Amino acid sequence: MTTSTLATMDSVVVGRSARMRAVFEFLRVIGNSDSTVLVTGESGTGKEVTATLIHQSSRRKHHPFVAVSCALFSETLIESELFGHERGAFTGAIKDRPGRFELADGGTIFLDDIDDVPLSMQVKLLRVLQNRTIERLGGTRTVPVNVRVIAGSKRDLKQMVVDGKFREDLFYRLNVLPIALPPLRERREDIPMLMDHFIERYFRRRGEDVPPVSEAVKQAFLRYGWPGNVRELENACERIAQTCTCGTVRIGCMSASILLRAGGPPPDLSAVAPASAPAKDAAPVSLDDRIRDLEANLIGWALKVSNGNKSRAAELLQIKRSTLGDRINRCGLGRVETIRADGEATSSTLSAS
Repeated sequence: MTTSTLATMDSVVVGRSARMRAVFEFLRVIGNSDSTVLVTGESGTGKEVTATLIHQSSRRKHHPFVAVSCALFSETLIESELFGHERGAFTGAIKDRPGRFELADGGTIFLDDIDDVPLSMQVKLLRVLQNRTIERLGGTRTVPVNVRVIAGSKRDLKQMVVDGKFREDLFYRLNVLPIALPPLRERREDIPMLMDHFIERYFRRRGEDVPPVSEAVKQAFLRYGWPGNVRELENACERIAQTCTCGTVRIGCMSASILLRAGGPPPDLSAVAPASAPAKDAAPVSLDDRIRDLEANLIGWALKVSNGNKSRAAELLQIKRSTLGDRINRCGLGRVETIRADGEATSSTLSAS
């Protein structure tokens, strides 16, 4: 199956899933259009990256791309941010200031979190989309703006219209070219390539060779639900690149919070998961013992990376130092056995710091 990739200078949208390939094809078709685009998807699915790609594949690519999150500004500030203001429009307005629409003139403006725009502001946005003109706050002059508008929403605007929280006329003005970005859990076949891309990116940034990734880690990534979508996956890969010293990305290099929520038995861990056997010959397995083994494995990794410093190990495991001490005692780790990259056990003495 072919792989599709669209990239900006520092961001990438990749996928081999049918849904992402359909998105890529649609982006190619609409690139040179000036029609308004509405990009919808959960947080972290890549709405701003998608907007950037649309801009960079258009005839406007040599003009500004201005991205603004409408959720960042209060109702009293958003008009000034988008449309600018005249000197004396309010206390502190000591000079004329252009808004984001004027700054994007000739190019593209991306209005992310359009679902957070208050109703009082929505009618003013509608006027801009209809007339392609703005008026600065405190001014009376009409300023024409030549911009392509791309809007992003994390919520269902059609349902917000039904609930009376979003203007129907504005929704139809925005929904000319709709793009729905699927959450990562609905395109799991894209997870390995995204993981490879981000692992390579962050190891290269550190000036290090990219290590191989164990099958156990790949399976854990595939099982995890990724509620934060691609953004969360990227953060997980960056963390691995900053903490992995194994020469191979192993289970111990992963965030414990992701690993323990990935579901299923710990994959490919001979010390934790029992060897498979026919049901009639299978011996009983103590779940508590297996969980304790996994916990000891992760604690051992953190202590190895931190050279036995419990404060640093607790930071790596994202738990309190006192909690780490309790778990070391519970696992019976006085002198903790840590696992080297080659799989051999070595003893390390805990630092008192």
